Amino acid sequence: MTPTLAGKTFEWGTRTYIMGIINATPDSFSGDGLMAHGGDWVAAAVAQGIQQEKDGADILDVGGESTRPSSTPVSLEEELARVIPVIEGLAKKVSIPISIDTYKSEVARQAIRAGASIINDVWALKADSAIADVAREFNAPLILMHNHSEPKHAAQSDGLGGRYVGIEYGNLMSDIKSELEKSVGTALKAGVARENIIVDPGIGFGKTVEQNLELIFRLRELKTLGFPVLVGPSRKSFLGYTLNLPPEERLEATAAAVALCIERGADIIRVHDVKAMHRVAKLADAIVRR
Repeated sequence: MTPTLAGKTFEWGTRTYIMGIINATPDSFSGDGLMAHGGDWVAAAVAQGIQQEKDGADILDVGGESTRPSSTPVSLEEELARVIPVIEGLAKKVSIPISIDTYKSEVARQAIRAGASIINDVWALKADSAIADVAREFNAPLILMHNHSEPKHAAQSDGLGGRYVGIEYGNLMSDIKSELEKSVGTALKAGVARENIIVDPGIGFGKTVEQNLELIFRLRELKTLGFPVLVGPSRKSFLGYTLNLPPEERLEATAAAVALCIERGADIIRVHDVKAMHRVAKLADAIVRR
């Protein structure tokens, strides 16, 4: 079944879809947390979403809690205060679907009521399995992301930001696939429609620099799960540590990673630099989707 969201039809395999990132936070790892700049940050977030749609975004992903290594969790009330006004504002101004980036079921529920139509769970139901109930209730697509993040494995470096060290896997892709299959099983048991499930291997989440590189190299293995694949390499620390570059100088590295992910089967790319990555995806599609 081909999903239709906000009047837009998504035909997996025909082209790469672009998810634009909107960080309603003061502390995004990439430096684009809108609350950090002061002023009317809700208006700024809405303006960013409008521009991302013009630049080629197919989905807008709104998040209210940083997920960078060593980030501080925020309360339910604070997260709602950050994301709901942004989603309400975007819903009035854009014609593409809005995704809520959260692992809290109540945030997901209120976000959908405010105008979101996709749930992006960065803990794949392991933090709050009731998110699956929300997805079923609203017949919302559910993104399940693999996540092995643990504060004890987080390390920081001036200029390059956080990364994970000392993470061990028996077999990287086999372990990722196995854990995602468990989350998929939880979702299906809760009544989420199979055609509404999207999987994400979680680049940067509880994986070392080398493991992230291996993950992209082996991304095709994830396609055997039988679900659309979303990847989010944009400005991530594995790029910075590989090239010794801060987040604001990772555009070319992001482009390279995006192109390789598309060649290896990605259906959706989650990015900060929508205009540039839309162009990368369009060329990559012209080559690999023949």
